Amino acid sequence: MSGIYIHIPFCKQACHYCDFHFSTSLSKKEAMISALRKELKLRKDEFKSEVVETIYFGGGTPSVLHSEEINALIAEVYSNYTVAESPEITLEANPDDLSKNHIIQLSKSPINRLSIGIQSFFEEDLKLMNRAHNASEAAACIREAIKCFDNISIDLIYGIPGMSNERWQQNIDMTLSFNVPHISSYALTVEPKTALAHMIKKGQVDNVNDEVAEQHFQILVETLEKEGFVNYEISNFGKEGYFSKNNSAYWQGKKYLGIGPSAHSFNGNQRGWNVRNNAKYLKAIGVGKLPMDIETLSIDDKYNEYVMTGLRTIWGVSLSKIESEFGEKYSECIQKESEKKIKEGLLILDKDSLKATKKGKFLVDGIAADLFMIKLEE
Repeated sequence: MSGIYIHIPFCKQACHYCDFHFSTSLSKKEAMISALRKELKLRKDEFKSEVVETIYFGGGTPSVLHSEEINALIAEVYSNYTVAESPEITLEANPDDLSKNHIIQLSKSPINRLSIGIQSFFEEDLKLMNRAHNASEAAACIREAIKCFDNISIDLIYGIPGMSNERWQQNIDMTLSFNVPHISSYALTVEPKTALAHMIKKGQVDNVNDEVAEQHFQILVETLEKEGFVNYEISNFGKEGYFSKNNSAYWQGKKYLGIGPSAHSFNGNQRGWNVRNNAKYLKAIGVGKLPMDIETLSIDDKYNEYVMTGLRTIWGVSLSKIESEFGEKYSECIQKESEKKIKEGLLILDKDSLKATKKGKFLVDGIAADLFMIKLEE
């Protein structure tokens, strides 16, 4: 299984918390689509032995594209790659773009999964984050989307300054009322150089509180599990049959191509990332060059990444896989380093797999870092 990620680097306005690559000017949209199509052609040999099972439009805000523009990019994939019979094709979308007509047009395209960036159903939260939509648009777009799409994911953000446990519970309950099969939820983080970081530094907004965020996370897990959702990755909850194939492939170390400015790629041994600049990307692709930096992963890198991604999922980290793929020293390392975490109730050994406990889930990135191998190689 392999996937193709297509980065659409445009947004109507900048969310205060976002540090992804995008431009609020759509003047180069047509040129960008042409360049994305050209990059897909330029890189087809990288996937000549692969079957593409997922296509994912991320950003930025992919829903700023017209359905005809999306269809042209999908057609380019089909023209240059071997695509599975029924691929998962996801479009990230913002509520303010999802008019009734746009949703209908998207439903007639090959897109078969929508990931809608709701973030909150409360006006005060949306204003603080500088989202382009309002609370009524948030609910209205979902009501229209469920008429045309079966596979819908809703994004929510918790740990927002001023958000009480009660308001967070209301956000979850509102989401559940639409009976969507997948929910992705993330703690609000303060990234350097963002508007949110500046506002907090100036004292205009309270800083995020880790204790509040952890309370929100536990409320989320408890509520969604009661409703039949599986917390198959720390930030992702799906009904059976609705886990994101695209995201699951990332966490399980599958190959993927990242198309577009700032997009990342992985071939099993190397990671590549395109330049994080629209003008430089357009210029390079225009002369048939890939504006990409490449890093060859060491065995330490591969081990550390497997531990990091594995612990975030319900599948955990397989000790037998570590011994067979990385060797005895790595096997001894993780068994030794995980003993303390198991005693603290943060990890559990389930047969062959090391997994995060309910207590450990919210802390899993830090736990994984403590299990990393540092400078084992000569």
